[in-house]
Amino acid sequence: MAGSRILVSFDIDGTLEAGDPSGPITFAQVADVKARGCVIGSASDRTLSDQRAIWQRAGISVDFVCHKHRLAESTSHFNCQRTLHIGDTSVDEYYARLAGFEFYDVADLPGSWLSLI
Repeated sequence: MAGSRILVSFDIDGTLEAGDPSGPITFAQVADVKARGCVIGSASDRTLSDQRAIWQRAGISVDFVCHKHRLAESTSHFNCQRTLHIGDTSVDEYYARLAGFEFYDVADLPGSWLSLI
C-alpha cells in the first residue's frame, strides 16, 4: 500500500532459525521482509547485546532490538501504520497485544506467510 509503513517484530527463541530452540523463520525470509521496506527488529527475553549479536552474525541490519515488555515504547517513534509481532508463546502474544500489535503465532503461520506483509 503506497505511503504505509509496516513494522515487523520477531521473537528469537522458537521463532527464528538462530533461536534456542530454533524456529522456522529463516534469516533469508527476514531479509525479504526488510527488502520490502518494512521496519524490522526483535523483541525477546534475551539481552539486548545478545539480540544485536544474533542479527550481526546473520548479516542483517535491524531497526530495533528490545525486550518484549518494552515493545510499545521501543517502536512507537517509527510511526508505522501496521505493527506485527511473530512469536511462539502466550507471553509473546500478551506483550504484542498490550503494545497494540497484531500477533502471529509462528506455529500457525501459513507456508506463504510473507504474503501477510
